[in-house]
Amino acid sequence: MSAVSSESRFRVSGMDCAACGNKVDTALRRLPGVEDVAVSVSAGTVRVRHGAGFDAAALVRQVGNLGYGAEPALNAAPSDTASRKAPHAGDHAGHSHGQAAEAGAQWCSGPKARLTAAAFAALLLAYGLGHLLPALERPLFLAALAVGLVPVAWRAVTAARFGTPFSIETLMTIAAIGAVLIGAEEEAATVVLLFLVGEMLEGVAAGRARASIQGLSTLLPKTARVEANGEVREVSAESLTLGAVILVRPGDRIPADGVVSEGAGEVDEAPVTGESVPKRKGVGDPVFAGTVNGGSVLRLRVTATAADNTIARIVRLVEEAQEAKSPTERFIDRFSKVYTPAVLVVGALVATVPPLVLDGGWEEWIYKGLAILLIGCPCALVISVPASVAAGLSAGARRGLLMKGGAVLESLGRITTVAFDKTGTLTVGRPVVTDIVAGSRSAPQVLSLAASLEQGSSHPLALAILARAKADRAPAPPSFDAHALPGEGVEGGVGGERVFLGSPEAAARRVELTQEQREAIEALNAEGKTVSVVVLAGAVAGFIALRDEARPDAKSALARLHADGLRTIMLTGDNARAAGAVAADLGLEARAGLLPQDKQRIVRDLQAQGLIVAKVGDGINDAPALAAADLGIAMGGGTDVALETADAAILHGRVQDIPDMIALSKRVMGNIRVNIALALGLKAVFLVTTIVGLTGLWPAILADTGATVLVTANAMRLLAWTPRSELGPRPVRG
Repeated sequence: MSAVSSESRFRVSGMDCAACGNKVDTALRRLPGVEDVAVSVSAGTVRVRHGAGFDAAALVRQVGNLGYGAEPALNAAPSDTASRKAPHAGDHAGHSHGQAAEAGAQWCSGPKARLTAAAFAALLLAYGLGHLLPALERPLFLAALAVGLVPVAWRAVTAARFGTPFSIETLMTIAAIGAVLIGAEEEAATVVLLFLVGEMLEGVAAGRARASIQGLSTLLPKTARVEANGEVREVSAESLTLGAVILVRPGDRIPADGVVSEGAGEVDEAPVTGESVPKRKGVGDPVFAGTVNGGSVLRLRVTATAADNTIARIVRLVEEAQEAKSPTERFIDRFSKVYTPAVLVVGALVATVPPLVLDGGWEEWIYKGLAILLIGCPCALVISVPASVAAGLSAGARRGLLMKGGAVLESLGRITTVAFDKTGTLTVGRPVVTDIVAGSRSAPQVLSLAASLEQGSSHPLALAILARAKADRAPAPPSFDAHALPGEGVEGGVGGERVFLGSPEAAARRVELTQEQREAIEALNAEGKTVSVVVLAGAVAGFIALRDEARPDAKSALARLHADGLRTIMLTGDNARAAGAVAADLGLEARAGLLPQDKQRIVRDLQAQGLIVAKVGDGINDAPALAAADLGIAMGGGTDVALETADAAILHGRVQDIPDMIALSKRVMGNIRVNIALALGLKAVFLVTTIVGLTGLWPAILADTGATVLVTANAMRLLAWTPRSELGPRPVRG
């Protein structure tokens, strides 16, 4: 019997940059039974795929040997890889125990901060006592150097033992020891202190990026009010079970995903989806955990446990996305593995060639060679891409834009064509009354008669008529003997008279339609609308037109895509007349009457033309096309399908989120280019100034630390990204 691969996730504390992640990755791949490793520095997680012979305790020890802390995500049993998309029950539970505890600690009391403070105090003491006792100056600076260098050197040796000989700590150790050998111990101690300061600042920045997405967890209230057997009692929100009925008072945060079972009111979804306008919720409507009940008491039936609610899944999805490296990040990783040994070679050549060939001074050129090692530290370079990607993924997630990894985030900016589903994507997904045409009765009377017949019906057209009657405050007197006529409509008594509501064809069998009425109905049909005729007392009382209308933001969103040079096309299974009407109104191409396999074929045809295609749909009936597209974007309200199937998902049903997501991708890629330019540009400048003798050891490491801080700070700017749709229309330039 062959072993089945399984997957486990662990929380790892102390990783502050991509170099840390690479060391952990390399060390864990050496463990027996480990098949694959995915490390997310920004999320503080490690996902391991493993088979027979894997020992979780050995993994924790291996990570501990590198100087980091590790623990399994609580209750997260390894899952079969075949069911990878299934929610991991323990992922969210472990969140607060491990990583959140680390994030909650004050950075100034962490081990790196304590080591930095000790090195600073030792260096300050060496300067002070050395000035008073010149004879002890060299031993004092050697002691100050040892305070900071010994832990760094130990990490270098440990990393080398577990597969990473060319680490940043190795470069630092060689440079510091070399400086001592040529009598520059004062500079060596200063360099080590600056290195520790840089590491500490990296830790602060990494903690901020980590907290930006984990902060979503704080949106959940700790308790919930459960209603059972006529009593209301307060329980822990984590203990809520499926089907439980909870009571949410006005102003309270909703403690769990659920469906409204009683009550109606406004719910503020901004904390979860970024939707700025509160949404009206009534019986049967879904609600998200962490959102705020606005104005009235709601009773909800719980539909997801604490470990699998919307917020838990968002956090888990973003963490897993951060574990999936983008193409640029993978390239930088490969480059850094060659780059660091190359720096050692260049440093050695600079130190030896001029004295041997050009008759230069050994001490001068060894000093310059050591400075080259410090300039070459790849800290800023290796953090330049993952910091930007992590910040971009977090910024998007906090606004309901979910992308599964850096590769997706990068690819979005290269899209040239967007193919949309119609129903539920470009349109609201349900019919609404668009026209009420008077006949023998006035328009309000026509609406009242239709609403009277439709009371109690759950048909989509009936619900649309009832919703319009409620909005217009049209009276709907009770009907009697109302019954459906299969294939025709509904008939019943209203106010002592027989009323029929149904299709124009069925109405024509009961009363003669005038030429003018036939033409009006035909015109409405041409606009993709469904017409229901009201017949009363042997005459046409009037008729009502209904259509699945475009979303309010669809036209402006498509205009933005067109302005950015993207092609848009609608792929729908609806009839050509309805599809054409919506497409004409929105200004995009349309292909109608399509089966799922037809949509997939059209996506393939577009790709064959050299276009990079994103397919936007509901994640269910568009599955083949979503899979075939270069990028599949699911449009849904936090459902399993929306969060687990496509490459990206948007939590609220706004078409505007598509151009926003593409804009975020371009913003992130621009940020990455700036970061790489900063990291390499500063190194190039200081390489030249060091060779010509203008700068030495401590300016070299200061340049690397400065570049790391600049790159990280630039990436963190993405956390404040705001979609253009939230900024309002751009001013018109005169």
